[in-house]
Amino acid sequence: MAALASSLIRQKREIRDPVASRPVSAQRKVCPRGTKSLCQKQLLILISKVRLCGGRKGRLEKSPEPQLKGIVTKLFCRHGYYLQVHPDGTIDGTREDTDGFTLFNLIPVGLRVVAIQSTKSGQYIAMNAEGYLYTSAHFTTECRFKECVFENYYVMYSSTLYRQRESGRSWYLGINKDGQVMKGNRVKKTKAAAHFLPKLLEVALYREPSLHNVVELALAKKADEGSAPGPPPVKEISKAEAT
Repeated sequence: MAALASSLIRQKREIRDPVASRPVSAQRKVCPRGTKSLCQKQLLILISKVRLCGGRKGRLEKSPEPQLKGIVTKLFCRHGYYLQVHPDGTIDGTREDTDGFTLFNLIPVGLRVVAIQSTKSGQYIAMNAEGYLYTSAHFTTECRFKECVFENYYVMYSSTLYRQRESGRSWYLGINKDGQVMKGNRVKKTKAAAHFLPKLLEVALYREPSLHNVVELALAKKADEGSAPGPPPVKEISKAEAT
């Protein structure tokens, strides 16, 4: 009976004061919502930077894949000559098409803009500010030629950098009747010297040529010329030595 009475008394106490009888559980400390998101953002930014640095390193080490579709061709002028580039960089025309110097890579470097590269020497055909044609081992802005289709599927190649100042007439790549290349400002688009017929040999994929700044090359050339040793100074002879 005593045990039953004590249990009843205990139940009444629990009903009367339930909060005091229950054990207090340890409350978890919750991090403020704003601080938590800030920590997560900083962690995500750090992870993204690490991934980005790793991706850049991988891209630098890996060489770019060829992705420009160009053609290997021969450029036949309407005057009856094939354009050719000799190993020493000389540009002219030839009647024979069996020589490997007449093979060129036409690489697209813009909208209807191509680079004309010799497959034999790897040099690019370029036009300077005076209209003269020359070969360059590096691809520069002077190596860009606009491709334009004329009558009877003949193609003309004009400089994208230089033209007539007053009239705005383009400067064209051309071969005269003697098989010699002409100055760009002397070639007219209606004349046969500017008309070329590309003879397609094969389609190939090329890497994008690296563009070198013409100004930087000129400055480097001037620096080399400035560092070259000059003539020895002239010794002045005094009157006593002369006598």
